[in-house]
Amino acid sequence: MHLSMVAAQFTATEADELRRSMAAWKRHGGLEHLRDKLVGRMQARGYSEDFCSRIFEQIKGFGEYGFPESHAASFAILAYASSWLKCHEPAAFACALLNSLPMGFYAPAQIVQDVVQHGVSVRPADVRHSDWDCTLEGEALRLGLRQIDGLPQTCGERIMAARRAQPFTDVRDLVERAALNRFEQARLADADALRSLSGDRHRARWDVEALSAPTPVFGQARIAEESVTLTQPSLFEDVAADYARIGLSLKAHPVSLVRKQLRTRRALSASELGQRPHDARVRVAGLVTVRQRPGTASGVTFVTLEDETGIVNLVIWLRVAEAQRRILLESRLLGVDGHVQRVDGVQHVIAERLHNYNALLGELTTHSRDFH
Repeated sequence: MHLSMVAAQFTATEADELRRSMAAWKRHGGLEHLRDKLVGRMQARGYSEDFCSRIFEQIKGFGEYGFPESHAASFAILAYASSWLKCHEPAAFACALLNSLPMGFYAPAQIVQDVVQHGVSVRPADVRHSDWDCTLEGEALRLGLRQIDGLPQTCGERIMAARRAQPFTDVRDLVERAALNRFEQARLADADALRSLSGDRHRARWDVEALSAPTPVFGQARIAEESVTLTQPSLFEDVAADYARIGLSLKAHPVSLVRKQLRTRRALSASELGQRPHDARVRVAGLVTVRQRPGTASGVTFVTLEDETGIVNLVIWLRVAEAQRRILLESRLLGVDGHVQRVDGVQHVIAERLHNYNALLGELTTHSRDFH
């Protein structure tokens, strides 16, 4: 391609126009207007019409799959730098990814689970410690207030400004100095971000509701009330609430809470799957984190399952996907019968039958990233 542009005596500007047109011609038909310029100039320099036409058709063909060398070099540098950071500075790498969301393939829960499995301590979002963005505390990763679904950034900035002046002493102090409205108070309580001031999320919600109780007779006077004993949330309730408000939980993985029920269904964990021989028949189950059906994969659907021990990659052929389409699309906790395959160190399960295990999760809601 470079020699053809030289033969046509393209200027640097014309060569860049051709490069850009190649990248977009399938979508916008933006390459044909350069045909006469390229072919005409080459013919004027003694090249045959047939040769010039074949060169142009080759350029069109390259435009369908070609990748500019400069882009390839850039991606290679990014891939190397990302791999180095993930290997040597996993906490910083995960922190940067979380602060850059939404982007790419992975949800916050997957990024956090991966970094935990690589030995990094992850600390929860907390009004006494968290900035708006995720931060590093030594070698630990502190989740930022940005992880709380629906919480405005302006709220996070008010909390940070008030905390810089002096530490918060209790929920009332936080609410008054950070000027939190009722919506913001409720979001923080439900996300368990008041734990260091109140305790568990039930107590936190009680505390913020108490601040809204009308006391016109007493004005600004504070009422000393007897301590109220509240039932602590169960682990399942805590994890469900974490996923509802933050999209992840540091307390437990949802699949670990239903592992006993999955064992009665003879479902293997991701780590147990790794111990089964090639081509063994297996049943696995996990949260659906990714569904993708590339247009170049002849109708094959690729699904990633996640449990408390790792991930399982599924290959679902078109006939299986079409026969069990509803289960495939609606399952948050998906069970799969199939056989395990390992090729050149890559492991996946070829799916033969799908099972919807959503009922085991109850009210716990998770989300997948689906690509078509």
